[in-house]
Amino acid sequence: MSHASLSPATDQPAPTTPAAPPAKLTLEERLALVNAEMTARLDEAAVAYEVNTAHIDLESVDLADVITGSVDAGPAPLPDLYPTPVAALLQRAHHRLLTGGWCKDVLVDADGARCMLGAIRIEAHGDSSLEAAAAAVLLDAIRRTYDDVPSVPSFNDAHGSDRAPIRMVDQAARLADVRGL
Repeated sequence: MSHASLSPATDQPAPTTPAAPPAKLTLEERLALVNAEMTARLDEAAVAYEVNTAHIDLESVDLADVITGSVDAGPAPLPDLYPTPVAALLQRAHHRLLTGGWCKDVLVDADGARCMLGAIRIEAHGDSSLEAAAAAVLLDAIRRTYDDVPSVPSFNDAHGSDRAPIRMVDQAARLADVRGL
């Protein structure tokens, strides 16, 4: 230790003049200082990462070796959950609404989305008695939850989103299954 920094009378460090109080900084100036400090820390961490991982040999990977199947496989196939024809039809209609889209005011819109009855009709494959039975079960399922619904189309068109109509087709499929239809 050097004796030059000690006070001659007490062997204590010489008193220093107090530092001037820091000037008041604005919020923008403080944020700029914090940003500069964080940038310096991130740069330091990036260098440390590079140094710590420099010894690791990396092997490039060709994505053609990794991806072996079709990238766009489309929607998953519909599992056969319901063995009865009306329940299976309603299940297919539900799946069609989920994958193909829902619409209102028309059976099928310009994009191919369908209303509740439009989905039932396409999935009935021309079997009008099966279509009518599915529509009847659907109306019954709707009326179990919503009072005073005159028809399936009026219920479908009264909604601004697909949530309730799609949910009701799913509930109708369950109801038809319970009834053995």
